Amino acid sequence: MTAHDGDGSKAGFAALAVLLVVVFNNIAGFSLILPLLPFYGREFAASPFQVTMLFAAYSFGNIFGEIYWGRASDRHGRKRVLMITISCAALSYAAFAFAPTLAIALLVRIVSGFFSGTLSVVQSYIADISKPQDRARFMGYFGAAFNLGFAVGPALGGLLAQPELGLAGFHRPIFTAAIFAGAAAFFAAFVLRESHAPGEARPLPAYGDAFRFVADQPLLMRLFAIAFIGIGSFASMEGIFGLWTAQNFGWTARQVGMTFIAVGATGVVVQVLLIGPLSKRFGEARVIMIGLTVLALSMILQPIIRQPIASVMLMSLLMAGHSLAFPNVGALLSRATPRAAQGSVMGLQMSSNALARICMPPFFGIIYAKAGADAPYYVCTGLVCIALYVALHAVRLRDRQLTGELRADA
Repeated sequence: MTAHDGDGSKAGFAALAVLLVVVFNNIAGFSLILPLLPFYGREFAASPFQVTMLFAAYSFGNIFGEIYWGRASDRHGRKRVLMITISCAALSYAAFAFAPTLAIALLVRIVSGFFSGTLSVVQSYIADISKPQDRARFMGYFGAAFNLGFAVGPALGGLLAQPELGLAGFHRPIFTAAIFAGAAAFFAAFVLRESHAPGEARPLPAYGDAFRFVADQPLLMRLFAIAFIGIGSFASMEGIFGLWTAQNFGWTARQVGMTFIAVGATGVVVQVLLIGPLSKRFGEARVIMIGLTVLALSMILQPIIRQPIASVMLMSLLMAGHSLAFPNVGALLSRATPRAAQGSVMGLQMSSNALARICMPPFFGIIYAKAGADAPYYVCTGLVCIALYVALHAVRLRDRQLTGELRADA
C-alpha cells in the first residue's frame, strides 16, 4: 500500500501510528547517550570544548545524512531508506561502546550521525500521508513521539550508567541504545508500509535545486534562519547543561538523565495538547514567535535563579519553547514546497539544522571555558532575540501569502 494521497483515511493514520513507533525507538536510542556525553568525555580527560565536540560530531554526520537520505527517499522510497539507515545506526551505537580514544569516539559519532540523518525522510513520509491543513498537527504527533523517546532515553541512560567503573560503566546504556535502534529498524522493515513507492520515482533532483528553490522564497529563507539559530541554541544548552549542573550542584549522569524525563514529558504534553489548537488559532508563524519567546525566557532565567529544582523546570520550559516553534517551522516549509521536492527541501532544512548543531555547541563550549559557566546562557538569549526579530518578518510575509490566497479563491 502507498499512503501518499493525504486523504486523512484510516490507512493514513495507521501508517502514521507505525511511523511514530519507529521515531520513538530511534530517538530513544539516540537520546539515551546524550546525558552521558559530558561524563563519558571526562574518561578521556576531555575539555569542555571537546565534550561539546562529541555533541557536534553527531550533527556533522547528520548534515551529510539529511541531504543524502532525503534525496534518496524521493527516488527509492521512504521505507527502504529508513530500514537501511536505522540498522546501520544501531551498529554504530554498539561500536561507540568500544571506542579506545576520544578521536575514535568522535569518528564513530560522525558515522552514527550520518546514518541517523533521516528526520527529513520521516517528515517527507508525514507529508505523503497528510493533508496540508493537517500537517502541523501530524508534525506535532511526530514531535510528541520524538519527545517521548527523548524522555525515556536519557532517563534510561542515567539509570544504567555506572561512571565509577570508568568507560566500562557506559557499556550498558550504549548497548541499550543499539537495541532501541534495532527495534526501530525492525518496525521500519516489517511493519511500516511504503508511502512513496520506488515505482513512482523521478530522476534524482540536483543538489542545487533545493538551494535555488529556498533562495527564491523570502519566507523559506527566514524559516531556515530561525531554525538555524533556535535549534543551534537548544543543542548548545543541551551540551552545556551537564557541565553547568555538575559545577553548580555537583550533579552526576544520573541526575542529568532524570532531568530529561521532565524535559521530554513537557515536549510530549506541548505537542499533543497545545501545538494543534494554537496553530489553528494563531497560525504557524505566530506560534513560532511564541515558542522563541519561551525559549529565550528559559535561557536567561537559568543563571539568574540558579536552583536545582528551577533548573529542571527551566530545562522543561526550554523544551516547551522548542516544541512549539520548530514543528511549525517544518509545517510551514512543507506547505510551501511542492510534493516532488519534499525530500530534497526537508533534507536541506535538516542539514541546515545539523550545521547549527555542529557550529554552535563547540562555540559555546569555548565561551563556557573562557568567559565562565553562565556566559553561554546570556549569549544564547541574545541570539534567540535575533531569531524573534526574523520571525516577526516571517509573520508579515505569511499574512501577505494568506491574503493573496484568499483573493485568488474569491
